[in-house]
Amino acid sequence: MSAAGREAVSDRRPYCVGLTGGVGCGKSTVAGLFAALGVRVIDTDQISHEVTRPGGSALPALRAAFGPEMIGPDGALDRARMRKRAFADPESRRRLESVLHPLILAEVRRRLKAGGESPYTLLVVPLLVETGAYRHLVDRVLVVDCDEVQQLQRTAGRPGLGVADARAIMAAQAPRAARLACADDVLDNRGDLPALQRQVESLHRRYLALARRTPDVA
Repeated sequence: MSAAGREAVSDRRPYCVGLTGGVGCGKSTVAGLFAALGVRVIDTDQISHEVTRPGGSALPALRAAFGPEMIGPDGALDRARMRKRAFADPESRRRLESVLHPLILAEVRRRLKAGGESPYTLLVVPLLVETGAYRHLVDRVLVVDCDEVQQLQRTAGRPGLGVADARAIMAAQAPRAARLACADDVLDNRGDLPALQRQVESLHRRYLALARRTPDVA
C-alpha cells in the first residue's frame, strides 16, 4: 500500500452523529440513554474537564492568558470563576475558546480514529452550531430541544447558578431557532423521561440502519 493509501486508511472514522442543544435541554441525559444502548459516546465537555484538571494540557496557556488567579488551590482551572468571567466578557470568552477548542478538537479526532465496538459514535458538542468546528466530523446533527422557560428553570437550578447566570449562558449560545435549523433530527425533551427514551430508541434504530449503509469515511 502506498503512503497516501496508508494515510487515507488511518484517517477513516465510523459513522458519527453530532448531538447538540442549548444549556438545560438535556444533552447529558440523552447521551446516557444512547450509551445504555451500547453506543460509544465522545463528550467534548468531558474532554474540556480533562484538559483543565491538575496537570491538564490547557493549564499553561490558560494561566498565561488569564493569570494565576484562575487556577484553583487544587491546581485545576477554577471553572466557576472562569465561567463568570467568560460570560460577562465576550473577549475573555473568545480567548478561552481559542485555548480550549484546538485541544478538544484534536482529542475528538484521535478518539474517532481509534474506533470501537459501537456501530456508530455519538459526539456531544454543546457549541456545535456556534463554532462550526466539528461539523465536518459528523454525518448527522441531532438537536435535543425544549422550550426556553424550561431551559431557564433547569439551568438556574444547578449548583452555583442562579437566574442571572442562566440568562447569560443562554444569551451567549445560538438561538433556539438557529439550532433547529441545523438539525437533521430533533429530540423533544419537553416531556418526561420515558417519552424521551422512546424517541432515543427510535433514533437508535435509524442510526444503526444508516451506519450499516454508510461506509467509514475519511
